[in-house]
Amino acid sequence: MENQNNVTEFVFMGLWENKQMELLLFLLFLLCYLAILMGNFITLLTIIHSHLIEQPMYYFLCHLSLMDLCYTSTVVPRLIRDLGAARKNISYNNCMTQLFTAHLLAGVEIFILVSMALDRYVAIVKPLHYMVIMSRRRCNLLIFMAWGVGFWHSVALLLLVLNLPFCGPNQIDHYICDVKPLLKLVCRDIRVVNILVISNAGMVVVAVFLVLVASYILILYNLRTHSSVGRRKALSTCSSHVMVVILFFVPCIYIYVLPAGSENKDKEISVFYTVIAPLLNPLIYTLRNMEMRNAMWKVWSKMAHTKFR
Repeated sequence: MENQNNVTEFVFMGLWENKQMELLLFLLFLLCYLAILMGNFITLLTIIHSHLIEQPMYYFLCHLSLMDLCYTSTVVPRLIRDLGAARKNISYNNCMTQLFTAHLLAGVEIFILVSMALDRYVAIVKPLHYMVIMSRRRCNLLIFMAWGVGFWHSVALLLLVLNLPFCGPNQIDHYICDVKPLLKLVCRDIRVVNILVISNAGMVVVAVFLVLVASYILILYNLRTHSSVGRRKALSTCSSHVMVVILFFVPCIYIYVLPAGSENKDKEISVFYTVIAPLLNPLIYTLRNMEMRNAMWKVWSKMAHTKFR
């Protein structure tokens, strides 16, 4: 029997159904988005125009900043627009496009974080072989693999949703087109689909998070043989990575491990990885990193000198 789909557009219910609160949120998210753009652009340009681009850690950080810029730009501008709009509608095709794009970019970001953890593991556990193992060719291969895995993940989710029938309510209890709030609108039993979504998104996120945790435990274990200065430097770098991983993965695990239909705070929790994590990432990697701060000062001083000379 062919799936029936009578829905041509969806309507977002938003974060809070309160006009005064929405006006406040409009200003708040607008400022956050501008800060995300500024912080990640500064990080991106600093690395590209300095010697840091030659180092694998900053090469991955450059790609992470690019993903933060792209990912938030698929979600936050529409959220800001909807907070100021009377009707928060999105066409079916645009909804599917946002679903695919958001999961593609989030998937790439997840595996960039894995690459950054691998880089720190090799730098601390095998320092003598670091430049051989983390060559630019291998770094490029890791980025290529991140895009490949992200594409596979997002295509699988998109095909799953495209085959579902939407023939009733079209109000999405969220501010973005995500797979779980969409499943609540499907007019058929979704128990099997829930299992597939949890397998595709939830279990993958949990598995990657456990791998990252294990890698940082191994790093801490191997730091015992380093000097006190080396330990402090390594711990400073790794603690920045751990903070970013926690900000991104813990909310994702909460959302994608629980089945659709359960009473939880998905849309409120998702703000952590759609807005807060991309906002804090540049601060975490610059304020806690002397090398990054020095490079930033040199690059932007040089740019200012060239402009006003």
